[in-house]
Amino acid sequence: MVWFCIHFSYNPIPVARADLRIIPLVIGSVYLGIGPILAIAIIIIRSFYGLDLGLFLTLFLYAPLGIILWRIYPMFWRKSPERRILFTVALGMILGAMTSGGMLITHPYLYWLDFLFAYLVIPPLGIGIISFGIEFVRRNNEMQQQLIKTEKLKAVEQMGAAISHEIRNPLTAASGFVQLLQDDYLPRQKRKEYLSIVKEELHSAERVIQDYLTFAKPSLETFEELNVKSELRQIINILLPLANQNSVEIITDFSVIGFIKGDGQKFRQCFINVLKNAIEAMPNGGCLSISTEFSQSYVTIRVKDTGIGMTSEQFERLGEPFYSTKGKNGTGLGMMVVYSIVRAMDGEIWGESEVGAGTTFHFEFPTITSIRKGE
Repeated sequence: MVWFCIHFSYNPIPVARADLRIIPLVIGSVYLGIGPILAIAIIIIRSFYGLDLGLFLTLFLYAPLGIILWRIYPMFWRKSPERRILFTVALGMILGAMTSGGMLITHPYLYWLDFLFAYLVIPPLGIGIISFGIEFVRRNNEMQQQLIKTEKLKAVEQMGAAISHEIRNPLTAASGFVQLLQDDYLPRQKRKEYLSIVKEELHSAERVIQDYLTFAKPSLETFEELNVKSELRQIINILLPLANQNSVEIITDFSVIGFIKGDGQKFRQCFINVLKNAIEAMPNGGCLSISTEFSQSYVTIRVKDTGIGMTSEQFERLGEPFYSTKGKNGTGLGMMVVYSIVRAMDGEIWGESEVGAGTTFHFEFPTITSIRKGE
């Protein structure tokens, strides 16, 4: 840039040249701290255009100037952005005045109006524009970083509130029953019943923590061959009492074969969350349809319910942190876990929903070839 500014200069007469070397010198010195390097570069490049009086004046001015600007650099960054812009413009005007003054002394017959304009107006104006642009970009970057930091802190606060709320409920219940167990005259049957409730509440708190850990660290620790049909049947057996309680009929249509690679425990956790949500979406009963399709590339799992459904806006927000259609009864952790596990298993998830007509989810996982005897 220094060479570019010196080479493409304004030459009203052969013995004098007006250029813009001040601009890269000031900007590079105060913003990058390379004043001595730029001063040496200016002196060397100027020497290529003749060993004349102009070169000696350049050497006399820029040799000490490089050292001065290098010492100014730390002080410059302690100023506010507005003061930095004013400082660079003022520095450009001072250097322009010194340069034009020296040229008018050595060449009194010059067109002094042209050189005053070339050194007192154009370089400070260019320096001001560039300095303002640099400060504008820096301020935007700082605001962006601050916004990201604020969003992260907000996310941590929301996550902490959600986890605290979900864990506090079972722990409060467990604490209450532990106090009841301290009664020495409590019948044996009641003691056994209370211990069972305490154990169940502690398991509820453990499930919340497990959901959070799964979302925070979705990578799978172990990979194994999963028979999709067998895994889904096992999940259905677990949720069958809940389905019966809500008068929900479960209909299945599984392909004969279908093997994928993943973590069995995480796979079951994923579909327990999905099927449990589907059952809870049918408080007055309904039909839950689960089917699979097999191809050489993918195994597709389809889950359809006849529940209350969701609006398009609600469905688009599924999987977002802390978003739940259950209001105060949900934290959104369940669907976050579902999306995290599907991604970790290189799968895809999509679907559709309509208010009053139910929701359909489609899951697609890469197929692995597995033929076993007797299947």
